[in-house]
Amino acid sequence: MSEFTGQTGLRGGASAVVNESYSFACMRCGHGWEQSYEIEHHTDADGHEFVLYVADGRVVPSPLSRPACQNCDGHVVRIMRAGQVSSVSSVLSAARQPKAAPAAAPVEVPVTAAEGEEQAKGQPQHHWHLSDLLHPFHRKAG
Repeated sequence: MSEFTGQTGLRGGASAVVNESYSFACMRCGHGWEQSYEIEHHTDADGHEFVLYVADGRVVPSPLSRPACQNCDGHVVRIMRAGQVSSVSSVLSAARQPKAAPAAAPVEVPVTAAEGEEQAKGQPQHHWHLSDLLHPFHRKAG
């Protein structure tokens, strides 16, 4: 299999064209991207078969040979099936959205044993207020 680069435009003589897409993730900088390719199958004058990878209308090297990161030019790149980067991006995007605070609901305060006895006897419950708790600390003017 030979690779030709630098050609642009339509190439005649392809016996078959296959469309494939891949997801890529750079293990060096963490950049992720996706790319679709038209893989053209050709036969040269001597009868040898070769393949051209076409991305965005340009003949490019095979993404499977030695991919380079579009961000840092690193060559430690993981190749995955199509849709991996976009699905992760959508999950991360949703996670970054500020979440609405849960609606406030009434809170049931546990009843002490003494309060439970008062309720059982039909006696009125005492409701504590902050001023009741601070009463011993109040100073009388005088």
